[in-house]
Amino acid sequence: MSSKLDSDLFKKALYLLLDETFENVQGIYLDKGTSFFETLATISAEEASIPVGGQCATLAAQVKHTAFYLDVLERNVRTQQFNPVDWGEIWREVTAVSPQEWQAIQDELRDSYGKIKQLIHDTPAWPNERVIGGAMATIVHTAYHLGEIRQALCSLQQQPA
Repeated sequence: MSSKLDSDLFKKALYLLLDETFENVQGIYLDKGTSFFETLATISAEEASIPVGGQCATLAAQVKHTAFYLDVLERNVRTQQFNPVDWGEIWREVTAVSPQEWQAIQDELRDSYGKIKQLIHDTPAWPNERVIGGAMATIVHTAYHLGEIRQALCSLQQQPA
């Protein structure tokens, strides 16, 4: 027996999970005060410039990568063109940031998040597993990087001053 996905119900679920991930924790899978934007509000430019684990990309690069991922996804879905992208560019280029650069990266993430919400709004149907999987991957991928950032913050806070 075949059943169809209720597009409106699916959109509501996506919006709910995106809201939890980025702005307003409701206890679905995050703890209060740990959404992406709440977390970023606690990070200084100096902290954002520290490589995760001492050898990996900076926190700023994690945030910039997340915005880049959302932008690539949004563009690919809208144009239906899936051109190769240089996923490593941000990891190589984003290092130490000034307070202004750090704010610009956060603003870019907020803008990218808004584009994804608009894309969901503009999508009338979810016709196959690939499209549905892409929508779910947005949340999973973002949550992964949020976890990386939060873990790095724990490490920073445990280091002696």
